[in-house]
Amino acid sequence: MTNPVKEIFSGDAPPAPAALAAKVRTLAPSMTRSMQRVAEAVADDPAGCAALTVTGLAELTGTSEATVVRTARLLGYPGYRDLRLALAGLAAHQQSGRAPAVTADIAVDDPIADVVAKLAYDEQQTLADTAAGLDTVQLGAAVAAAATARRIDIYGVGASSLVGMDLAQKLLRIGLVAHAHCDPHLAVTNAVQLRSGDVAIAITHSGSTGDVIEPLRVAFDRGATTVAITGRPGGPVSQYADHVLTTSTARESELRPAAMSSRTSQLLVVDCLFIGIAQRTYETAAPALAASYEALAHRHSPRTR
Repeated sequence: MTNPVKEIFSGDAPPAPAALAAKVRTLAPSMTRSMQRVAEAVADDPAGCAALTVTGLAELTGTSEATVVRTARLLGYPGYRDLRLALAGLAAHQQSGRAPAVTADIAVDDPIADVVAKLAYDEQQTLADTAAGLDTVQLGAAVAAAATARRIDIYGVGASSLVGMDLAQKLLRIGLVAHAHCDPHLAVTNAVQLRSGDVAIAITHSGSTGDVIEPLRVAFDRGATTVAITGRPGGPVSQYADHVLTTSTARESELRPAAMSSRTSQLLVVDCLFIGIAQRTYETAAPALAASYEALAHRHSPRTR
């Protein structure tokens, strides 16, 4: 059975129109500034850009025809003509009435009901973008390595450390040896103990957090299988990662810093990783999970005198 997400983002076929906006958000941070202008223009106004020739789009964005063509190819289209067709399809989809009426821009004076609606939409978009851009081959390889690992170390700081602790707690409950490290010194001293057969997972939205990259580099040098969960697949963390799992790169705003949206996408990737590992280790994972439930059951029941 084929994987439609993989087909959309493979080099064999251009992205479907509905996936274009997601791919722009994922790839824009790794583009040159001139290519970003082209990508942002087609994502912001697909109908208007679909009506432009390659020369017209170059003039609109203050770039060159060559930059427009390179951007189209980076987005997965053989040429600008194919990108224009996708933009026309996306514009038709948006005008059909299925597009949400709210945006993720939250103003300081927004009513709380609007805040709820905007955040709910943005969370949904973040999850959809992450699912669309997640490389299932890389995910499968990371799952296979972690399922048989002697131990699993997880590195993250700030909001990413919360995600790391969530993953470690899940893995512990199915009987795996997993530790989350948010202290950079402890992370490095633990990474030194890793070897072939172990797994190290770095979680960093920016892909350039030194306190996360350093222990991953040490683990990589020690022969452990390394995994990076990041919103910047071309960032420095990737050079020490055997497997890269890409999260959505949602736009920051004053009242909603990137830590919120990045955590949403990271938690989705972590859950996918965990479920994959649980599937592979089901014979031992199921009894371990049942035992942990039983051990904690009395804490969730009313106490009797």
